[in-house]
Amino acid sequence: MKKIAIFAAASAAVLSVPALAAPGNQSTADGAATAEVVAPLTLTHDAGATLNFGTFVPGTVGGSVTVSRAGNGTAGGDVTLMPGSVEAADSFSVAGDAGRRFSIVTGAGTVSSGSNSMAFTTDARANHTLDSSGAASFNVGGTLTVGANQPAGVYTGSYSVTVTYN
Repeated sequence: MKKIAIFAAASAAVLSVPALAAPGNQSTADGAATAEVVAPLTLTHDAGATLNFGTFVPGTVGGSVTVSRAGNGTAGGDVTLMPGSVEAADSFSVAGDAGRRFSIVTGAGTVSSGSNSMAFTTDARANHTLDSSGAASFNVGGTLTVGANQPAGVYTGSYSVTVTYN
């Protein structure tokens, strides 16, 4: 029995010693790598489009003109839209990677006529999704603040629009 115990202990010692530089001590496999390139977003201001606050009379108190994203105009305060006034939302087109969501950020702006000016804020939807062909469009409305007895003139200006993938 003593011989069996010694033999078992010796066998265990031999089996627990790692093989040094024996064949089969190394293995190689290939890993995987991926990358996805997304089409860049391209924002285009639609030809002939403009955020048009229409034609109005300012009044002695002032007020505002609001144009919805659908292009409907309303006056507030003692501002009066003139008969035949045409208000319109601005419009933009976006191209990019099909089916991807993007955010829209529009800035405030100012319209001026000579040294006279009026400030406005803009309104656009916050997020949108490109269709299956990678296209989308959206409108921008806004609210123009009209001063009391605002001087007559044709006022023009601009504002910024930024689109970013979500």
